Amino acid sequence: MTDQDAVLTEVRDHVLLVTINRPRAANSVNAEVHTLLGEAWERADGDDTIRTVVLTATGDSTFCGGADLKALGTRGPDGVTPPETAHWGFAGITRHPISTPVIVAVTGNALGGGTEIALSGDLVIASTTARFGLPEVHRGLIAGAGGLFRLVDAIPRAIAMELILTGEPMTAQDAARWGLVNHVVEPERVLDTALELAEKISAGAPLAIKASKVIARGIEDGRIPSESAAWAETDRALARLSTSSDTVEGIMAFMEKRAPRWTGH
Repeated sequence: MTDQDAVLTEVRDHVLLVTINRPRAANSVNAEVHTLLGEAWERADGDDTIRTVVLTATGDSTFCGGADLKALGTRGPDGVTPPETAHWGFAGITRHPISTPVIVAVTGNALGGGTEIALSGDLVIASTTARFGLPEVHRGLIAGAGGLFRLVDAIPRAIAMELILTGEPMTAQDAARWGLVNHVVEPERVLDTALELAEKISAGAPLAIKASKVIARGIEDGRIPSESAAWAETDRALARLSTSSDTVEGIMAFMEKRAPRWTGH
């Protein structure tokens, strides 16, 4: 598989279908995935014939395994987030709001970065086997791609705080119950259901649909100003944690498949 195959794109009528295609690497995000997803978002936002985006992934077990730790270890942060498009956020999309509606079709696990990708979309279709969650506290980290403040906005605060502070996952059924997911279907129906919903959206007046999303999401000049303070605090916290011994311990423990030994430093 070439780097260009890491993300596949296909136009079906007025729908841009975007597929993360790294199943052997748990569909994790490296620099190539970041760039290709971000470029797909730019394409959708600039092409009036594209009325809806559907984002999915290859395989049924993992929607997205978060950042590619191998790329991170060999190339540093640039191996996951190229500096020239860092303003797009994780995976090229989490800080990259566009006027075109985005449906996220989740099969399998969407933990950590996978949940943050889902939260960056407008609608979520999930398989019965999907799970959502932010396990970063067990790695000595925080969910740094918008998950902390977006999850609290998406579902009841008490439920969100339990997920954030315990790092425990939520089933697709519970995610639908609390409003994180629109529809839960069998794995083989996820993509078809997302495309059917995309067709319903695409049947509306294109300018009205885009204007409605921009107003509803508070998008202004390619960003969401109401999130600015939360992003700034997230960036500061990530900078502090990057020098923490607990962060190093959490990552090492995860890679060595052992329980972490926290020191609080």
